[in-house]
Amino acid sequence: MTNKLKRLSAVICSFVLLACSLCACKKEQANLTTVTLNEVAHSIFYAPQYVAIELGYFEEEGLQLELVTGFGADKTMSALVAGEADIGFMGSESSIYLYNEGAEDYAVNFAQLTQRAGNFLVARENTDHFQWSDLIGKEIIGGRPGGMPEMVLEYILKLNNIDPKQDVTLVQNIDFGNTSGAFAGGTGAYTVEFEPSATALEQQGAGYVVASLGVDSGYVPYTAYCAKKSYMEQNPEIIQSFTNALQKGMDYVNNHTPEEIAKVIAPQFEETDVETLTIIVERYAAQDTWKNNLIFEEDSFLLLENILNEAGELETFAPYEDLVDNSYAQKAFQ
Repeated sequence: MTNKLKRLSAVICSFVLLACSLCACKKEQANLTTVTLNEVAHSIFYAPQYVAIELGYFEEEGLQLELVTGFGADKTMSALVAGEADIGFMGSESSIYLYNEGAEDYAVNFAQLTQRAGNFLVARENTDHFQWSDLIGKEIIGGRPGGMPEMVLEYILKLNNIDPKQDVTLVQNIDFGNTSGAFAGGTGAYTVEFEPSATALEQQGAGYVVASLGVDSGYVPYTAYCAKKSYMEQNPEIIQSFTNALQKGMDYVNNHTPEEIAKVIAPQFEETDVETLTIIVERYAAQDTWKNNLIFEEDSFLLLENILNEAGELETFAPYEDLVDNSYAQKAFQ
């Protein structure tokens, strides 16, 4: 065979191998079940979820995940109720509100991801001696009434003998994604921010993190995954596979360094450099943000309802046994 024929043969073989590879990929993708997840926000706070995405844990479980950001628990729950999302990820207060409104096809929580609040109090001036009493008489950018960021803030204020309605001025009419911009623009003496916004304000010299709401509020079931009761009844295998993938992400986060975690989730946060990601992951890890399993304990659920009740957002306590199903999390953790 001449050199020319050999080269031609090699090219043909390469095309054949590429075609086979593409066919295999398409076949593999065709075998995956598409699941739409609507998350309340896109935050490093949810690192285990992004680890599961980037390391292919959902694909390992036979799922093709479509991720949508709702920008607020109310919007995420609306998408779930409307059938625009299969699974919702938000504060579980939304599932309680929906249940108490009398919804027949209510949302059931099946996996808890975080056990601390993930936001931080940012001040205009740096101080090494911050006390919550410093907020008395000040204007604070909070969150949507009835949402977890706002209720946890009020919960902490009350723990420090501060009346949220009388002793401070709470700004609650700024959209979730615009609070850091409003603060940088001059609104408020303090703002409550998630990451990476809190660190970004520090880097801009526009603010300084002076307290962690996660540390000062204690262990609070801040975010969990839920799905409508009908969806879970019809798709138990999908819920189990989804939970299995999350548990793998949780295992990775609990067994790797902040630097390793930051490198894995970096594609999810292209606007943030790896060094900054590492700082933020380390900050969350230091306050014991992530559980080692996804089980939503009854004591945690009751604490959540107590916080809602103290905030004046809950008159009737919803039953834990109706709104939480731990069977999937327990199986994933075995």
